[in-house]
Amino acid sequence: MKHLPKVILKRGREKPFLKGHPWIFSGAVEKIEGEFSPGDEGEVYSKDGKFIGMGHLNPRSQILVRLLTRKQEVLGEDFFRERILKAAKLRESWFEGKTNAYRMVNGEGDFLPGLMIDRYGDFFVLQCTTAGMDRLKRLFVKILVEHFSPRTIYEKSDAPLRKEEGLEESEGLLFGEKLGEPIEIEEYGCRFRVDVVGGQKTGFYLDQRENRLFLEEFTNGKKILDGFCYTGAFSIHAARGGAKELTLVESSEEALRRAKEHFDLNGLNHLPVRFIKGDAFEVLRNFESSSYDVIVLDPPPFAKKKGELPGALRGYKEIHLQAFRLLRPDGFLLTFSCSHHMSWELFQKVIFSAACDTEREVQLLSRRGQPIDHPFSVFHPEGEYLKGFFLRAL
Repeated sequence: MKHLPKVILKRGREKPFLKGHPWIFSGAVEKIEGEFSPGDEGEVYSKDGKFIGMGHLNPRSQILVRLLTRKQEVLGEDFFRERILKAAKLRESWFEGKTNAYRMVNGEGDFLPGLMIDRYGDFFVLQCTTAGMDRLKRLFVKILVEHFSPRTIYEKSDAPLRKEEGLEESEGLLFGEKLGEPIEIEEYGCRFRVDVVGGQKTGFYLDQRENRLFLEEFTNGKKILDGFCYTGAFSIHAARGGAKELTLVESSEEALRRAKEHFDLNGLNHLPVRFIKGDAFEVLRNFESSSYDVIVLDPPPFAKKKGELPGALRGYKEIHLQAFRLLRPDGFLLTFSCSHHMSWELFQKVIFSAACDTEREVQLLSRRGQPIDHPFSVFHPEGEYLKGFFLRAL
């Protein structure tokens, strides 16, 4: 093996990393032996000389090391091919016949920190959020081309994490056909069009797939409100479940246009549907009380940074105050937070506070989280970002 820089931890700081946590912050490091640049490989040792693991280094980031393995091995093409193929195999076996759109590699959840690959049929979207993974883009393209015969590989590395790694945003075609018209996908019998280039995230909220299907179970004959609807995927499933009337609220005119298109695409344009462009907070305040049987709240992250959490809590409480006001007796609320810094406990406290203020008796029927293609390592609980509650307001 080639000679690599050595990261020596401070005494007593090795315990979480010996147990598998992949992030080593600069404050845990005593010294680094050898020269290195952002994205270089390095070995990590305890103060007593015990080998901890290997990973990518970046002195520009607070996370100085992102561990890739706890073995001394070559971090070359074979290493990354094996991990990517193992991740892909899990998805292929699970989603065959159900959907052709899923997250194929989910960063730390697939033991590849900083790498996300989303698959939309024959189209692949690559996102690299760390300096180490950014260096390896061409290798990932090679692996995808050799094993999956893609029509297109498109990079959409625009996550805020890149800035923390000292990287600029990077977006564009890496392989194959230029993206033109939106990509059509199927999800449990529903059809959607995904705008990879202009859409949010990599074009579609793949992480809500199972929760959308779940919604179908209790929408028959119901009046539905879909706040923060984006391109209407929740509403399409609600309509397929037998909803008698739907109201979709979205601030983006383009997303709302796409939502209307999805009703046409799925043969559901005969239903009474209202499409309302506007800020969900303002729109819901103007609705009449006890108007809906089922409400879905899937807002964008209100707290992208820890310092934004107090404001996020106020936002989450306000939107739930309106939801409980608008729900009819025995109505259902399916509500989510995708803010990394919002814990299950905090989210539940916000809902409790809103229920108290509106004097509603509220039952928590189930918790809803991430699907199988968005796994998180048990050694890295920070990877669990999507938190949802299925509630009944009496």
